[in-house]
Amino acid sequence: MTVVTELMAVVCADPADLAASQSLAARLALPLVNQENLDKTSPWIFYLGYRQAGLTLFDADSLKKGGLTVDIDPRPGEQHSYPAPKKDFLAQAVGKKTQTIVDATCGWAQDSLALFRMGYQVSCIERSPVMLALIEDGLQRLAQKDWVQNRQLQLPRLMSGNAIELLPHLAETPDCIYLDPMFPPKRKKSAATRKSMSVLRDILGDDLDKQQLFEAAMQAAGKRVVVKGPDDAEPLGGQPSMSFGSKLLRYDVYLK
Repeated sequence: MTVVTELMAVVCADPADLAASQSLAARLALPLVNQENLDKTSPWIFYLGYRQAGLTLFDADSLKKGGLTVDIDPRPGEQHSYPAPKKDFLAQAVGKKTQTIVDATCGWAQDSLALFRMGYQVSCIERSPVMLALIEDGLQRLAQKDWVQNRQLQLPRLMSGNAIELLPHLAETPDCIYLDPMFPPKRKKSAATRKSMSVLRDILGDDLDKQQLFEAAMQAAGKRVVVKGPDDAEPLGGQPSMSFGSKLLRYDVYLK
């Protein structure tokens, strides 16, 4: 895994966010800079900063016009009711009778949050401290949602570390372990997806140990392992028990 934190800084644009920015910079061992002092000669490529939308990841081009946050709202086309219907390929792959899921490659946590909205009990593993901070911020925002508070829902549990090392020591055996490792980019995606995945790849690099991760998942799962990947990728664990997917992606299911 490639990490580019030496090319990253925490940026503060509002004095009201100074204390939180200082704490984040100390936690991640990153320099803290004032946005007003940045120019084209600044040495950093990526920035973390607090905005109204939450903790945001920027690159040099998006610093003043956007950035990326962990999106806690339903995806386009996804129903806003809770629990969301278990109808899509993701739900079919993890199994409608599954109750507990560990997402061992959390990334932007979009699949974890979709599974949470379907009513599954979700635990997430993330080994990048930067992505961990972004996910924590997203979960804090999620906890403030009325539909979460009114139902007293248990939020996804977030674990920090390498899933290969953590999976053998889980306190309870999950019904399903979900893997979405980084595959080499081959297909054209939407602009938003391309941007978020491109930045994630720049920060983390490719998952060169995904075969070891699959083996650890097969040992730790109670009922099944689900691997998400491009439709043209070689199955990570050999011939799957079943597959679900579309023209762009595929969910391979390996039953225990």
